Parts: sequence; C-alpha cells; structure tokens
Amino acid sequence: MDPPIKPAQFLRLLKELDPPKKLLAVALTLSLFETIASLFVPLFTGNLVDQLAIDSISRPMLLFLAAAFLIQVIAGGFSFYFMRSAGEQMTASLREKLWKHVLHLPVSYYDQTESGDTMSRVTQDTNTVKMLITDHLVTFVTGIISITGSVIILLYIDWRMTVVMLLSVPTAMLILMPLGRKMYGISKETQNEMASFTGTLSRVLTDIRLVKSYTAGEAEYENGRSGIRRLLSYGLKEARVQAVISPFMSLIMMGVLVILIGYGGVRVASGALSAGALTSIIIYMFQIVIPFSQMASFFTAFQKAAGATERIQGILQTEKEKSDGSPLSSIRRSLQFNQVSFQYEIDKPILKNISFAIPEGTTTAIVGPSGSGKTTLFSLLERFYTPTEGTVLLGDESITQFNLYDWRQRIGYVAQESPVMSGSIRDNMTYGTNRKVSDDELKRAALQANAFSFIEQLPQQFDTKVGERGMKLSGGQRQRIAIARAILRDPDILLLDEATSSLDSTSETLVQEALNSLMKGRTTLVIAHRLSTVVHADQIVVLEQGKVTGIGTHMDLFHSHSVYHELAQKQDLQGSS
Repeated sequence: MDPPIKPAQFLRLLKELDPPKKLLAVALTLSLFETIASLFVPLFTGNLVDQLAIDSISRPMLLFLAAAFLIQVIAGGFSFYFMRSAGEQMTASLREKLWKHVLHLPVSYYDQTESGDTMSRVTQDTNTVKMLITDHLVTFVTGIISITGSVIILLYIDWRMTVVMLLSVPTAMLILMPLGRKMYGISKETQNEMASFTGTLSRVLTDIRLVKSYTAGEAEYENGRSGIRRLLSYGLKEARVQAVISPFMSLIMMGVLVILIGYGGVRVASGALSAGALTSIIIYMFQIVIPFSQMASFFTAFQKAAGATERIQGILQTEKEKSDGSPLSSIRRSLQFNQVSFQYEIDKPILKNISFAIPEGTTTAIVGPSGSGKTTLFSLLERFYTPTEGTVLLGDESITQFNLYDWRQRIGYVAQESPVMSGSIRDNMTYGTNRKVSDDELKRAALQANAFSFIEQLPQQFDTKVGERGMKLSGGQRQRIAIARAILRDPDILLLDEATSSLDSTSETLVQEALNSLMKGRTTLVIAHRLSTVVHADQIVVLEQGKVTGIGTHMDLFHSHSVYHELAQKQDLQGSS
C-alpha cells in the first residue's frame, strides 16, 4: 500500500526556507479581494437578468458589475505575480540550501551515491516543489475562499438546491483520495527512475571517449533505452490516473449542472425561484466546481511534491563533514600516524595499526604493491575519512581538532591524473585560491611549474579554454597546470600521488623538475611506483597489505628489506644514492 500524504514534512521544509511573509501576505490579501469580487459577480448578474425580464436595467448595477470585474482582473494579476515571486524566492532558497549542503557532504556519501542521483535532487525535485508553490498554492487558497463564500451565498439564495449540489462532494472525495495516494507512489517511483536515468547520462557523457574507444555505444544505448522505457511506463501509469480524475470531475460538473437546470427550471416555473436567482446559482456552481477541479490538481501536485520533499530531506538530513574546530595558526610541525587503522567496509580492513612520523620540512615516500593502502593514507590526511582506530597527529594534536577549511587550505595535492576542469588555464591555476591573482603571479607559478613554455604559445595564453576535463591539453601539460595550481596555493603539506607515472619520459622530466621546485621547504609525502623518483627522499615507508613493513632511506631498505630490494632490482636500482 502506498504511504499516506505527509503535509507536515512539506510544511516544515517551507518554514525552514524563511518564506517572504510580507510578500505572501500581500499576495493572499489581493487574492482575497479577487475572490470577494468574483463572489459578487453572480449576484449582480442575477439582478441584471431579473431587471431584463421587466425591461428595466439599473445603471448603478452595471457599474457595480464592471467594478467587480475590474477589481477581479487587477487584484488577480498582482496576486499571481507576487505569489509567483514569493514561490521563486523560496525555490531559490531551497536550491541554495541544498547545494550548500551537497558541497559539505563527506566523500563517503559520494562513494555510495551516483552523481546523477544527487543532480536530480537539486534540479528535478526542487522544480517539483517549485511547481506546487508557484502554480498551485495560490489557486488552492483562493479556491477554498471561493468555495466557502459561494456555499454561504447559495445557502442564502436557496438552501435546497445548495444541498443537491453539495451531495456530489463526498462522492468525488471517495474517488480522489485513493487516486491521490496512488499518484504519490507513481511520482516517487518516477523521480527515482529519473535520478537513475540522469546518473546514466552523466556517467556516459563524462566518459564519452571511453564509450567510443571501446565501441560501447550500442550497449549504452540499450542501458539508456531501458531507462527511457521505464520512465515511459511510469508516465503512462500517471496518465491512467489522470484519465480517471479528469473525466470524473467533468462528469460530476455536467451532472450537477443538468440537475440544477432541471430542478431549478421547475422551481422557476412554479414561482418559487426567479430566473435571475437560478442564473446566480448556476454561476456559483461553476465557482465551486472549477476551484474544486483545481484543488484536485493541487492534491496531485502535492503528492509529487511530498515525494520530492522526502528525497530532498533525505539529503539535508545526511550528516555533513565536521568543519568546526580550532584555527590553525601554524602547521610547521611534524606529522604522525599513531596506530591508525581504517576500513571502508566492515571486516575489510585497508590499514592495520599504522605508525610512523613525518618530520616537518622533510620528504617521505610511500611505496608498496597496488592495493596496500597508500592512497588511503592521503585520504586520511585530507580528512576525507576518519580513522577507524588511532589518530593522525600534527605535533601533539589530532588533526580532527582543527578547523577543516583551515586544514585543507594548508594542503596541496597533485594526483596521478590531476583533475583539470572546463574553463580557462587561468581558472584552473587559480582554482580554490580565494584571492585575486595577478598576471605576474600566474607567470611566475607557470615558470616554476615548467608550464609557461607551452602556455605562451597558445592563442589566448592564460585565457585559453582547455575543454571538458582539460582534454585540449596533453597529460604532461595537465600535470604542470596542476603543479602551478599547487604553487599558487603555497601549501605547507604537499601530497604527490604518483604524479609522473603516466607520462612519457620528456614530460616526466619536466614535471619532475617542477615537483622538485615545489617540494623545497615543505613537508612532502610521495606515493611512487618508480623508485628512481624517490631514492633521495629523507625516508621511505614500505606498505604491504595495509601494514608498515619497513622504514628507512633507500640504501637502508635496499640492504635490509627483501620486498624493497626486489622492487629496486626490477627497476635497475642499486643500493647507492
């Protein structure tokens, strides 16, 4: 059975968005004027009909009718604009809140959630909530006022015909309520499927070169086609529900209209009711039925928004990274892994009781077979994850005690394939710098990173667009841009994750020279498969199956550690520096 509507959750979300109360109050007040004016129109029209029957038209009555129409139009237009404006502001506030929260979620969230799913929450689900606020909320409020006012006036005109009209309401609700719950379930499934489909699009389009290189276009077409077909299936389910609701509402309206005209005609013929009063009653019927139909649309939209709200709240309730902590005045202290253990999944340890120190201003290399936990050490240092056991220390203090922003500002990271984002070379070099960088600073950083030689040959130099993920640049050029970015950041701790392993010999030489320049005076950790790049490190830590099995210089380990000795010999390195 589909879950019930959850209005409290939706209203709580709206309250959290700090809605523009004054704007909403003005919009609702104008809606009230519009609705009151519309309630007078049938009365004035009925009086005109009665006056026409006796060949006498009152000019004041015509003026009142014209004034009612004018107030209805003006108040309705301004009310719609103000309500739409308030809805847009609330939606923008929701998107800002959600986007800020998404950016502060821990890396573990992204390990478990496809990016397309999160994108769908920020775009599709917020748009569903927006549609409810901007397109349906005002008609719902005015509809209630219109129905209430019309019923009161109808009871005054002729209570018998009013009772006949109102008998249709319970019947309609008996049909609409279960259909509303059905629509909630369909909407939730549709949004989940849309999130999955968005994820597929994001994945394929991001790695389109891989798709084409491995001729996987047909397979990906079938994956996407399956998602499209599932969306079609849910769309047809929704259409079937709507196919019941719309004709049913039309049937009720026509049935009531026939009964009112027939019964009203009899009462007019008997003299118990005037022709003008019958005209007023029929117009009031439309002022009840039409808002009632709009309210049915509101409940359908509300069901969709309730499902979207549930998913949005799911993200907003996901715990963010712990960012508070003491300010970091100086990072010029030694780093230490103190009996650190870590696991991504229960009973699958990656690091096991790791302990070693990294003196300030020195270079420490981490070597070992693939899967031994080298990159995980870097993730712990960047505080993407928290150790399962043990502590990472800066001096005598745990790094978790420091403000997260301050801590990451002191770290520079250059990966094996450092990310380069779409935009210009300037955008990528200054990314995350959070200050104005002059052209002279850019040039100095590019020179130090051995990048200026190719940048100055580009048509727009630093303003040259690099394409999505930097695909207009070679691997060596992207690495040197990443090193220039780290130089501008001026980090105290430098993390190099196999930064030259995927480059040709010429590019490797240039990048290694740039790295050597960058490493001067900084506490540096290097992950390397090519031992030739780390033979001069102050210390080398050998990591095997999540455990430290050796610490020392190249010569020490070459003579004392069998695994390191074997690695060195395979790479034609001898026990001398």
